[in-house]
Amino acid sequence: DAKTTQPTSMDCAEGRAANLPCNHSTIGGNEYIHWYRQIHSQGPQYVIHGLKNNETNEMASLIIAEDRKSSTLILPHATDTAVYFCAVSDTVPGSAGRAEHKLPET
Repeated sequence: DAKTTQPTSMDCAEGRAANLPCNHSTIGGNEYIHWYRQIHSQGPQYVIHGLKNNETNEMASLIIAEDRKSSTLILPHATDTAVYFCAVSDTVPGSAGRAEHKLPET
């Protein structure tokens, strides 16, 4: 299983872009990089995920290093204080909010 490491905390100015790094040096070839955020006492919320290519959605961008051993979550406009965390897994979020297992690439 891949282990992830992130800074304990980071400060950024409200409304400015924030770059949040994550190291996952033991990632497997078919494992996805997931980012979630948790605001106050709410449950974790999905932010973005990717396998090999950089990804962008309405919330954030995910930059994945070529060797996949690290990634950076880019928040274009930081607004709320939240805990952001990365995870590595061979499942991806399904369209109905459930985990969906993906077959290995051939």
